[in-house]
Amino acid sequence: MTGQRPRSVLLAGGGTAGHVSPLLALADCLRRRDPDIAVAALGTQAGLESRLVPERGYELITIPKVPLPRKPSSDLLRLPGSLRAAVAAAERAIDSSGAEVVVGFGGYVSTPAYLAARRRHVPMVVHEQNARAGVANRVGARLTHHVATTFPSTRLPHARLIGMPLRHEIARLDRAASRSAALQHFGLEDHRPTLLVTGGSLGAQRLNSAFQSRVAALRSAGVQVLHLTGAGKAFEVEPAPSGAAYVVAAYTDRMDLAYAVADLAVARAGANTVCELTAVGLPAVYVPLPIGNGEQRFNAADVVAAGGGLLVEDTALTGEWIDEALLPLLADAPRLERMASSAAGVGERDADEKLADMVTAAFVESVAEQR
Repeated sequence: MTGQRPRSVLLAGGGTAGHVSPLLALADCLRRRDPDIAVAALGTQAGLESRLVPERGYELITIPKVPLPRKPSSDLLRLPGSLRAAVAAAERAIDSSGAEVVVGFGGYVSTPAYLAARRRHVPMVVHEQNARAGVANRVGARLTHHVATTFPSTRLPHARLIGMPLRHEIARLDRAASRSAALQHFGLEDHRPTLLVTGGSLGAQRLNSAFQSRVAALRSAGVQVLHLTGAGKAFEVEPAPSGAAYVVAAYTDRMDLAYAVADLAVARAGANTVCELTAVGLPAVYVPLPIGNGEQRFNAADVVAAGGGLLVEDTALTGEWIDEALLPLLADAPRLERMASSAAGVGERDADEKLADMVTAAFVESVAEQR
């Protein structure tokens, strides 16, 4: 295979976990395939990538942040100058890293990366995480025919459906085999229905408030809860001498075990969350974020239609809903089993490998064109 794979790849994406997580999943996959490959990430100094990329052992090259306004504003007037500066910085990143393929995941840095790759005649690959494509990837998809999408409903030129690249420990998780270790890790018991509540790394105040108001009701029903509140949003729960546990933590660095311990999740519907839950076959109640362009609702549409999840509006997620709808669902083990099977039927575990194949294909095609 010598000469059939790139020696250096530049990955562009940042700002949110939705961009950084698949970027890192691809980086890890490329390195598993070829330990000698050079992988660098293009990002900003302010995004999550500034911490997460170096922590995972990859070089981060920063360029200026260039928001692409959705509506006319003063940012639009400043865009040509700021975009030129960012594209020039991205070109320097391509040169310094020796990148032979550029892969973009959307976000602030991807548009400059795509334009720089075109100017440098470097092949590019685009991966879109959300059901509704963002501005950057709509630009990128016009510049290459190597375009990957996560959801069937995404409309981009040249799109190939592959799913979401996931962390290896999530993509290869066997929930049943890991459950015993997961129960021990979180201090939970093996004879109770277990609920995972998570609003992601930033948390979700709606979820936090609703469930905090029903700690006693959940305990009384025999439901044990692992509630991940988000950074800085953890709350105190009175210790119970007996009965079901209610474990509160701001976050966990073992989401694989959080998924293994749970029978049901209540979560936002970010693309990465939806794809992780379906990949591991965990049924969920999805509560889409009620702001933005509505992409979270579309992210959950396929798994909900398949019967692997429920969609609940943000305003409907109340203590009363927990009493009237969630507690009966948690008591219905056969229904949860059917939902788990349906969720797994929608999930995709090998998207990192498929995207790595596309990187190789883009490189091989570029080499052939140069001969």
